[in-house]
Amino acid sequence: MSDFKQVRVQQLDPLEEELAASSARGSLSHHVLQPPSRAGSSAGCLSSSYVLLGLQLLSLMVLAGLLVAVLAQVSRVPSSQGQKVCQELTQLKARVDRLCRPCPWDWTFFQGHCYFFSKSQRNWHDSVTACQEVGAQLVVINSAEEQNFLLQISKNKGSTWMGLSDLNEEATWHWVDGSPLSPSLTYWNEGEPNNVGEEDCAEITDSGWNDAKCDAEKFWVCKTSSSSCPNT
Repeated sequence: MSDFKQVRVQQLDPLEEELAASSARGSLSHHVLQPPSRAGSSAGCLSSSYVLLGLQLLSLMVLAGLLVAVLAQVSRVPSSQGQKVCQELTQLKARVDRLCRPCPWDWTFFQGHCYFFSKSQRNWHDSVTACQEVGAQLVVINSAEEQNFLLQISKNKGSTWMGLSDLNEEATWHWVDGSPLSPSLTYWNEGEPNNVGEEDCAEITDSGWNDAKCDAEKFWVCKTSSSSCPNT
């Protein structure tokens, strides 16, 4: 009880004594003027605490409801945008399929294969490595049509390495894929190969094949299988 309430109680004590002497009013006066007990005060504080807690819970519930409503609205926006993006990607894929190239850019397509004609020059061994690094091999010639195709390119570029050598055994020519040179599929120029000065690697010239020194720098041709385009 506060000091202010204590003073009031002390001031009321004489009056209580006087009223107690009167038999008619003593009992009623005592109950009216009796200061509030500590239990009543505690109950009031507890009741106020419950009210405050209830208001806080109500505020939290309102905020939670607003948050749910906002999230519901936000969730609808990505969904519609996602459907739009999906449709655009589908349309783009259809266009790409129609523009499908069987070979990468800078490669030339011919009869189910892709060919890369170099713009720089290397020796034969480095040319083999350059093709392997892009998942291809130094060109292996398998038909007369392929030979004519490569011959036309060589006329414009100059001598070009192909994947043929007799490095493992002199005069026994093998392709880089390990297959032996077929006697029925050779296009040596007249008098070639002559192995002048240890010429163990084959090149394509503007007229046919020729053996040359493997450390000479020339253009080269890589070959790999083409990709199949999806049906549209």
